[in-house]
Amino acid sequence: MRVLLIGSGGREHALALKLSKSSLLDKLFIMPGNPGTKQIGENIRINPSHGDKVLQFCKDEKIDLVVIGPEQPLVDGLSDYLRNSALKVFGPSQKAAQIEAHKSFAKQLMKKYNIPTSDFVEFNSNEYGNAISYLKKSKYPIVIKADGLAAGKGVLICNNYDVAERSLKEIFLDKVFGSAGEKVVIEEFMEGEEASILAITDGTDFICLPSSQDHKRIGDNDTGKNTGGMGAYSPAPIVTKELLSQIEDKIIKPTLTGMRDVGSPFSGCLYAGLMITNVGPRVVEFNCRFGDPETQVVLPLLKGDFLKLLYSSAIGKLDKNAVHYSEGSAVCIVAASKGYPDSYQKGFEITGLDINDKKIIIYHAGTDEINEKIITNGGRVLGVTSVFNKNDLRETREKAYEAIRQIHFEGMYYRKDIAIKALNRY
Repeated sequence: MRVLLIGSGGREHALALKLSKSSLLDKLFIMPGNPGTKQIGENIRINPSHGDKVLQFCKDEKIDLVVIGPEQPLVDGLSDYLRNSALKVFGPSQKAAQIEAHKSFAKQLMKKYNIPTSDFVEFNSNEYGNAISYLKKSKYPIVIKADGLAAGKGVLICNNYDVAERSLKEIFLDKVFGSAGEKVVIEEFMEGEEASILAITDGTDFICLPSSQDHKRIGDNDTGKNTGGMGAYSPAPIVTKELLSQIEDKIIKPTLTGMRDVGSPFSGCLYAGLMITNVGPRVVEFNCRFGDPETQVVLPLLKGDFLKLLYSSAIGKLDKNAVHYSEGSAVCIVAASKGYPDSYQKGFEITGLDINDKKIIIYHAGTDEINEKIITNGGRVLGVTSVFNKNDLRETREKAYEAIRQIHFEGMYYRKDIAIKALNRY
């Protein structure tokens, strides 16, 4: 099979690496790709937002499957555009991608289908006064979310009224999230421990990949601003077999049923960001694609043929036996640029990438290559990941930190507590 993978981040590097190991693969193209994916397949310097150019490339190269990594092309309708020309695409339709593109859509769906989540209210930007009145009588902490896509940064946890008022002003009046903040969802704060579940589905059947836990906040001990994710590990010991069964029955199944009922059947990767509370799992958010950096730790633990799995989803006949998890653990630590998730500088040379260890994968997320040197080109620069064949998160974690200490670029920052929560459970 000739496969085109859309995207350029750490998630896409992880997807490319897994796809490259399939016995079904003939040729892998990554559009636009990064210096990491260049080692695995052929990078194609076309901007995926130009659907006509993507389509022409697929026709010229006789592409058998398109895998769309990031949310933006899915929300923009690229999967529909390509499917209308009889191409096979892994990824949901534009209508189904609303589950991530609009928090209010997801919350209303959960309410209608009794899918456990936090209580919430919605306000449009022309209801600023009403929203302020609501915040004045609210119990804190509270969560304010921009309704639209904000690159993982549109979720604000407010510990008191002053912070909430300032956050709402920034969203509605200062337009810090642009049109994504035309509406907000204000939710009750959920206590518990987070976990992520990636479900691969054809719209009806699904399989859940190994559980993982992301680390969203910029600082150790979950402090500071929300980011796209500062590290992850898999499997997450908090997700027991019994809990996974609950998640499948009470969250994944009714969500897929609901999406079919509202005329937006979901095919692709449904990401469920969960809070494991003392009354069971509740949904924090849904995404319409693989998580980043969860993908970097989940995919290396899969045995079987990953391409076969994605293709079976794309043709509407999910092969639930294409992959399986037997054992193993992985820890990913994100090396970020100083200043992220706010403003940061780019263009610093990265050294120490030549680690020759079969247990270490260095995923490129925000990098570029100039004159044969790898330089920083993003907020999240690398995902330094260790993978063990046995499930030993303690040893896996030590290996990842040992590796990241060998890598350097100016202003490099990373959290020192990735996977600590898992070790505290043992």
